[in-house]
Amino acid sequence: MTPIRLMRAFATVGGWTMASRILGFVRDILIARFLGAGAASDAFFVAFSLPNMFRRFFAEGAFNAAFVPMFTRKLETDRDDAQNFARDAYWLMASFLIGFTVLALIFMPVLVWIMAAGFTADARFDLAVFYGRIAFPYILLISLTALISGMLNATGRFAAAAAAPALLNVVFILGLTLAAYLGWPTGLVLAWSVPLGGVAQLTVVFLALRRAGFRMRLRRPSLTPDLKRMLIIAVPAILAGGVTQINLVVGRQVASFTDSAISWLSYADRLYQLPLGVVGIAVGVVLLPELARRLRAGEDQGAREAFSRGMEFALVLTLPAAVALVVIAEPLISVLFQRGAFSADDTAATALALAIYGAGLPAFVLHKVLQPLYFARGDTRAPFRYALVAMVVNAGIAIGLMPVVGFLSAAIGTTLAGWAMVWQLWRGARGMGDAARPDARLFDRLWRIVLASVVMGAAVWGAAQVLDAPLHGSARGLALLAVITVGAVSYFGAGALIGAFRLSDFKSAMRRAR
Repeated sequence: MTPIRLMRAFATVGGWTMASRILGFVRDILIARFLGAGAASDAFFVAFSLPNMFRRFFAEGAFNAAFVPMFTRKLETDRDDAQNFARDAYWLMASFLIGFTVLALIFMPVLVWIMAAGFTADARFDLAVFYGRIAFPYILLISLTALISGMLNATGRFAAAAAAPALLNVVFILGLTLAAYLGWPTGLVLAWSVPLGGVAQLTVVFLALRRAGFRMRLRRPSLTPDLKRMLIIAVPAILAGGVTQINLVVGRQVASFTDSAISWLSYADRLYQLPLGVVGIAVGVVLLPELARRLRAGEDQGAREAFSRGMEFALVLTLPAAVALVVIAEPLISVLFQRGAFSADDTAATALALAIYGAGLPAFVLHKVLQPLYFARGDTRAPFRYALVAMVVNAGIAIGLMPVVGFLSAAIGTTLAGWAMVWQLWRGARGMGDAARPDARLFDRLWRIVLASVVMGAAVWGAAQVLDAPLHGSARGLALLAVITVGAVSYFGAGALIGAFRLSDFKSAMRRAR
C-alpha cells in the first residue's frame, strides 16, 4: 500500500467519523435541550456507559489487537482459512456475549452501583438500573459489529465500518424528535435507541461483508487451536482495556457525588471526542493492518513510512484542535448546548472540564498512533503494564484532588493519565528498530506544526475578545463561526507558509477518499 493510499484510508475513515461525530453533536444538542443536566440525563449517561465500557473489553481494542493481525496473515495465504477463522471467532463471541448479557441484566443494580455509588441516595439509581437493562444488549450487537469491521478493514474496505457509527446517532436523533413531538418520555426513548441503533450498525457492516465475499453462516461455537492462540494474545489486551475502564469508573464515581457532574463531563467528553474520533481512531484503524502487513513482509522502511505519516497526519489536525478546545471552551459549550434545560451554570462547569480534556487531546490521539506498533507485533503485554501505571496515576489524581477541585479532578486525572500512557508507549517502542522511529520529515515538520498551532491559538483568542458580546448574545452561533474561521485561516495559512504541511496533501487525500 502506497503512502497516497494510506492517506486516502485516513481520509475515508476520518471523513465518515466526522459525519458520525457531527450527528453526535446534533444528538447531544437535543439531549441537552430536552434533558439538560439533571437526574434523567445522569441516569441515561451511566446506563449508556455500561455497554460502551464492556465493548472495549471484548470488542474494539482488545479483540482487534489479536484478531486483525491473525486474520490479515491468513487472508494473505488462504482466503478460505481466513473466513473459517473469522466465522469461528464470530460465533464464539456471540455465544459468550449472549450469556454475559443475561447475567448483566440480572445484576444491573450491582453494575450501576460500581459505576455511580453516589446515585444510591436518590432517584437516579433506580432510573439508571431501568435504563441500563434496556440499553445493555447493545454490547452484543456492537461487539459483533466490531469483529466484522475488523475483517473489512483488513481487506482495505474502510468505508462501511467507518460509516456504521453514524447510524446509532441517526436513530438517537429520530427518537428524540419523535419524543418531542409525541410527548414520549425522553430518557426512555434514549434508552431504547441504544439497542435499535446497534441493530442498524450490525446490519450495514454485515451487508458490506457479504459484498466482500465472506459469509458468517451459523455454526456451533468451538475453541479451535487458532482461537486459543488468539485468546492468548487477547487476554493481556483485555486486561489493559479493563484498566482503561477502571479509569472511567473512577472518574464517574468521583463525579457521581456532585449533582449533574456526570452530565457535565459527558457533554465535555463528546466535544473532545470529535477530533479524537476523526483523527485518532482513523489513524489507529488504518495503521494496525498496514503495520501488520509491512512487518510480516520484512518491510521495515515501509512500516516506518506508514508510522511516520500516521503520526504526522494525527499531529497536523490534533494540535490546533487541542489549542482551540482550551482557548474557546466556553463559547463552544454555550453555542452547542446552552438552550432549553441547559443553563449558563451548566455551560461554565462543562467548559472547565472541556479545557482540561483539551490539554490531554494530543495524548489521547498519540495513544492511538503508538499502540499499533505493539499490536502489529502481537505484543499486548507491554501496553497492559503501561495501562496499569496510567491507572494508578488516574486514580491517585482523581481521588486525591477531589476534596480540592471537586468533579474536575476526574478530568485532570484522565488527562494526566493519558500523557503518562503516551510517555511509556514512546519509551517502550525505542527497542523496536527503524519501523518505530519517526523519519526526518516528521521531525522537520513537527516544530512547524507546533508554531502554526500557537499562531492559530493567538488568533482565536484575539477574535474571541473582539466578538465577546456577540458570543454571549443572540448571534452567538454566527460569532463562533467567525472565530473558528479566523482560526482555520490563520492555522492553514501559517502552516503552509512555514512548511508545516502542504495544502495539496489534504486536497489529494480528500479527492481519493471520495
